[in-house]
Amino acid sequence: MSETVTLAHVARAAGVSPSTVSRILNGTANVAPEKRARVEAAIERLEFRPNVQAQALANGRSFSVGVLTQNISSPFFGEALAGIERGLDGSPYHPLVVSGHWHAEQERGALDLLLRRRVDALIILSGVLGDEELLAVARRVPMVAVGRDVRGLGECCLNLDHREGIRRIVAHLVERGHRRIAFVGGTEAQQDAVERRRSFHEALAGAGLGVDPALVRIGDYTERSGERATEALLASGVPFTAICCANDQMAFGARLALYRRGLRVPEDVSLTGFDDLFSSQFTTPPLTTIRQPISEMGEAAARAVLRLLTGEAPALPAFEPLLVERESTGPPGTGGP
Repeated sequence: MSETVTLAHVARAAGVSPSTVSRILNGTANVAPEKRARVEAAIERLEFRPNVQAQALANGRSFSVGVLTQNISSPFFGEALAGIERGLDGSPYHPLVVSGHWHAEQERGALDLLLRRRVDALIILSGVLGDEELLAVARRVPMVAVGRDVRGLGECCLNLDHREGIRRIVAHLVERGHRRIAFVGGTEAQQDAVERRRSFHEALAGAGLGVDPALVRIGDYTERSGERATEALLASGVPFTAICCANDQMAFGARLALYRRGLRVPEDVSLTGFDDLFSSQFTTPPLTTIRQPISEMGEAAARAVLRLLTGEAPALPAFEPLLVERESTGPPGTGGP
């Protein structure tokens, strides 16, 4: 039946004009909820399946939203993509995802591919391309940036206050008596990593504590880099009672390195992360971290893109970094390195 049902059949069954049905399908209709409900009920009852290619030709749209991520295998970006899918659900638009792998040339090539596929809008998840390059793309197609600020994109950027998040983590550790706090940061090529490292230095200074360069190691936001950074900290012989990791994935790696050295968390070393990935509540012990609601941020970005496509303001919400205290932190132990 679905092969023979046309848009005219749906319009007749719903008691509206074919153009109204078309605009509802395209996401451009501003109709009363009762009328929209009649059309949607008719579509479901008649099992109508619109011809997406024909719609794209008729409207000059591809009904796709390009998503530039960095590493699709990362749980962080996986949660963001899940949120984007949820935000586009119910609209005629679907995500088209490519990865940049934190390399400018790959990001450039990925964006070029998306533009050649004639995506109707773009969602940028972090990345290393400069603001001017992204602004040039934003002049061609509606764009929302998540996890970074782009000068000139203004209300189309959705970012967290990374510095406030690290400040809260450091305050949490200091309140529990820690004075020798190590830091495992992300690569300096990433805007959020730079902000988190600077905030760590500022927070320690604000607490009257100096930063020992021997207790600072730089990773690349992966579990392996967190493991290696912690091994280097332990090998240095410089004492510390807590490790502040700039993301949860590096904290997972740090936990493994501590375990292999026979050090307990938090009895010997307290450990913190940043992001509050879904799996952070299931580590041993569950990880104290800063919640960055990346899935909700992805959903908000998708909804903002849909508004941009209808000529509305993006209306992006503000998200606050929240301390999630679990069992990986406690007072300074006596058996630490």
